[in-house]
Amino acid sequence: MSTESQPRLYYDASCGLCRKEINKLRPRLEPRVRLIDISAADFRPPEGYSLEALLTRIHYFDGERMRVGFAATLGYWRAAGMGRTAALLSLPGLFHCGDFAYNQWAKWRRRHSSQCTI
Repeated sequence: MSTESQPRLYYDASCGLCRKEINKLRPRLEPRVRLIDISAADFRPPEGYSLEALLTRIHYFDGERMRVGFAATLGYWRAAGMGRTAALLSLPGLFHCGDFAYNQWAKWRRRHSSQCTI
């Protein structure tokens, strides 16, 4: 698989909650998904995206398109073998509730701290 089309997960390792989830899923994601820590000193955002956007909501490039927020979470859960959970949470009513909850948490996190300590 070329590095251009390889799935990539952009996550904030300075966030305790993000770091815990990715560390738990790392064995299921690597080497198929490239895990990119956006809090690293040498990180450069992909073309068309700002660091602020990446810090505000998680981003997952599935090999074809960039997914953001709750959709990104469901995308990398599928890649980690959690397809049933992702399929259930993709149902219209559940997806909208999950997306709403994710967006509220993301706003709170950026407003209160760039380094989530959960």
